[in-house]
Amino acid sequence: MTRLLLWDVDRTLLVGGGVGVEAYAAAFTAVTGLPWAGSLIAAGRTDLSITPELFAQHGITEADPYLEAFFARYADEFAERRTAMAAHGRVLPGVPEVLAALHDHPGVVQTLVTGNIAAVGVGKVAAFGLDRWLDTAVGAYGDDHAVRSELVGRARERAEAAHGPFADDEVLVIGDTVLDVGAALAAGVVAVGVATGPATAQELAAAGAHHVLDDLSDVDAAVALLAGVSSAARPR
Repeated sequence: MTRLLLWDVDRTLLVGGGVGVEAYAAAFTAVTGLPWAGSLIAAGRTDLSITPELFAQHGITEADPYLEAFFARYADEFAERRTAMAAHGRVLPGVPEVLAALHDHPGVVQTLVTGNIAAVGVGKVAAFGLDRWLDTAVGAYGDDHAVRSELVGRARERAEAAHGPFADDEVLVIGDTVLDVGAALAAGVVAVGVATGPATAQELAAAGAHHVLDDLSDVDAAVALLAGVSSAARPR
């Protein structure tokens, strides 16, 4: 294998329609006994980073004793709601076509690097049938580490253990936030911004993204870039 594509999930591949937030809130109440009243901008962050802050908003200043039980309950609450994602959420333009084409492209490995815990990140893509094109076993998730750039490194290590080494300029992080871009840069790999989330194309470029796409609706162009058909996918 010669190219590793590390996909973000929310607002890059799909919109969940609030199902993940509902599951998170239900898990919090189930584990702590407290009514949910949390609010936090989570885009681009990891669940291990977000959760202590949300617990603190509810007066729980030490979240560590709760984390194992909370993440397990969160996974269960999400699993119960997963089928609702098809009704309340949506896949973003061009995503199935791009993933399918890249899956069939020689030498390309696709997986996830997401701030969601593994059960939820994989569950979200599976809810829309996107997991068929992804090697989710070699991804990295929000319960692996609190720091997003560390997730890039962990996914790369797992992918290389399974598929062999990848050069720095053949590892691409594809995401919709400046934190996705920053994680790629900190890990020394290629950052591809997709302006389907909170950051504009200009903001993604200013954050240092090597390439920026408005979305994935131009399937041929996206596949050419991400598969490295042209020299365009090299870091500047």
